[in-house]
Amino acid sequence: MIVLPAFVAGLLVLATHIPLGAQVLKRGIVFIDLAIAQIAALGVIVASAADFDPHGWTIQIAAGVAAVLGALLLTWTEKRWPEVQEAQIGVLFVLAATAGLLLLAHNPHGGEHLQDLLAGQILWVSYDQLAMPALGAVLILALLAAFRNRLGRLGFYLVFALAVTASVQLVGVYLVFASLIVPSLAVRHYRESRKLPFAYLVGVGGYAIGLVLSVILDLPSGALIVWCLALLAMLVYGLGPNRSSLS
Repeated sequence: MIVLPAFVAGLLVLATHIPLGAQVLKRGIVFIDLAIAQIAALGVIVASAADFDPHGWTIQIAAGVAAVLGALLLTWTEKRWPEVQEAQIGVLFVLAATAGLLLLAHNPHGGEHLQDLLAGQILWVSYDQLAMPALGAVLILALLAAFRNRLGRLGFYLVFALAVTASVQLVGVYLVFASLIVPSLAVRHYRESRKLPFAYLVGVGGYAIGLVLSVILDLPSGALIVWCLALLAMLVYGLGPNRSSLS
């Protein structure tokens, strides 16, 4: 069934992005995921412009190097000018996005390539493409479990870059952002012990419903999943506990 590998890809993305998204909200740097995802996408564009194999390890390495460089830069800017870190993240996102547009300006398939990086092609993911993301997910979850809340600024940005590197090529920039922020946003008023389970419920439900509807309605999968995540998040938020009942 065509949606099964796509659903597995979504589960791999959610496995790491939901706990990282919770950290993003706590740190107050919501747009870091969008910026680093866009930088990773820029790495893919640069590698493609250099005629690297689009399905080879060189593309993965290029995306990873770009994301790590972006993480190192954001680590330095947060240390140097912490009061305007969110603004600096926004500027970095715009620079990476426009650099991609410039690099693809004379590419006859540039628009299609850019759309794939932004909206993703999750419905066409194969099981063969999931080996590396699966290994990355295991590594990231192990790091998060080992260090928990003890990850420093640099450690957090580097783990974040590692997570985004693989996921942006699987599901696209838009779904990376939605997977990180929307589930955690939906459960922000829940008790701590219930936040992760309900956030995963939002994520898994959003991907499952979005994929099925995209096949039935013949609509773009990535965009539809984003909307399903958002609508399900609003439902979970609305049905959640009142603020007065929180401990």
